[in-house]
Amino acid sequence: MTEIHVDQIIDEVRRMCIEANVNLPPDVCRALEKAVESEGNPTASSVLELLLENADIARNECIPICQDTGMAVFFVEVGQDCRIVGGGLTDAINEGVMQGYQAGYLRKSIVSDPLERLNTNDNTPAVIYYDIVPGEALVIHFSPKGFGSENMSQLKMLAPAEGVEGVKSFVVQVVREAGPNPCPPVVLGVGIGGTMDKAAVLAKKALFRPIGKRHPDPRIARLEEELLELINDLDIGPQGFGGRTTALGVSIETFPTHIAGLPVAVNVSCHVTRHLTTRLGR
Repeated sequence: MTEIHVDQIIDEVRRMCIEANVNLPPDVCRALEKAVESEGNPTASSVLELLLENADIARNECIPICQDTGMAVFFVEVGQDCRIVGGGLTDAINEGVMQGYQAGYLRKSIVSDPLERLNTNDNTPAVIYYDIVPGEALVIHFSPKGFGSENMSQLKMLAPAEGVEGVKSFVVQVVREAGPNPCPPVVLGVGIGGTMDKAAVLAKKALFRPIGKRHPDPRIARLEEELLELINDLDIGPQGFGGRTTALGVSIETFPTHIAGLPVAVNVSCHVTRHLTTRLGR
């Protein structure tokens, strides 16, 4: 059995909070570079080049890519033979967030009550999802999720008879209604199946998959490609100025569901789709 002290977790989460907010992930950078080459609209190409320049400045000067440094979202895989010592795992993650947002001079955007709106002043609490998995490792996936795009996300309980065409229609509708508001080009996470809440979590989790990495099921992979093409036909384009690059990627996660339901959730992310993973233990 592997023992992992909470101090190590705090240090890693602290580092991740800063690094994810100043370094645009390589998969997103590659997608933007590819979009510059394929985009036929001169204005859209210019905007994409500015986004890449912004990412370079953030990286080189160690400043946030975007002023919205997000709500801290974690998917944590806890090995069943891994033991956390020295304190609680959730407390350690929140302490790491607190330290990281303070040390990195990152904007603190979390309010303690959704109605009274009093800022917690340390960007906690984080949103944390746990999975118990085989092994002795602790794997932490982190994403600071900005709300300009989060607010454009939607969920719909489709009738099973609506099928694949209903799913496609809904996903495209979400992007069309969002228009320029989520700072396109966007990255979409789509969750299909489970219950209402499960579909939403699947959609969030889908955003952690690198852009261009297709679902292992060929049927779902084809659906991802079809949706990407349909969305880029909308001519919303980078920052809403028109063009072929409305979305950089679409990732879908699925789960079994009830015979009477077809839940579909669309989690919208702007081009600043930040994600980082670390592994502790064996």
